[in-house]
Amino acid sequence: MRILLQQKETGLYFKDIGAWTRESGEAMDFLSSSSAIDFCVLNKISGVQMVLKFEEQRYDIVLPLLTEKEPRRDDPRAPA
Repeated sequence: MRILLQQKETGLYFKDIGAWTRESGEAMDFLSSSSAIDFCVLNKISGVQMVLKFEEQRYDIVLPLLTEKEPRRDDPRAPA
């Protein structure tokens, strides 16, 4: 399994700071989901989701990442 970051709007995968790619095989592979999240926080990367990529695409899991700018749906402060 590979742990990747993907832009929500474009579908591009994170390759390096300032570099994104259409090919998941060229994307940066994070050691753990927490290291991917920490990387986003440290580098102020928003508008991405984490993709757990398996050999067979049908098993891929997409997890949205929320930033401070994006309120959670269960947050009482979030607009209705």
